Amino acid sequence: MSLSGQLRKAIHDSDLSLYAIAKGAGIAYGVLHHFVSGRRDIRLETADKLVRLFGMQLTTPKRPKLETAAGETPRGKKGR
Repeated sequence: MSLSGQLRKAIHDSDLSLYAIAKGAGIAYGVLHHFVSGRRDIRLETADKLVRLFGMQLTTPKRPKLETAAGETPRGKKGR
């Protein structure tokens, strides 16, 4: 599930009003309302505030496996 999806789920599952969540996170109600309704995305700073409010955290990232057009795994240059 995407980060946006996880935030929307946390908001929905909290049983708090959008007003209470916006006030608790220190963000504008309109921004939160438009995000929850899917009418706009939020900035990373706003997502951080929601993550802190709900006590969420990211997990350790996995190293992505990228493929070239030929289906081979590219070899990156060291030092980049």
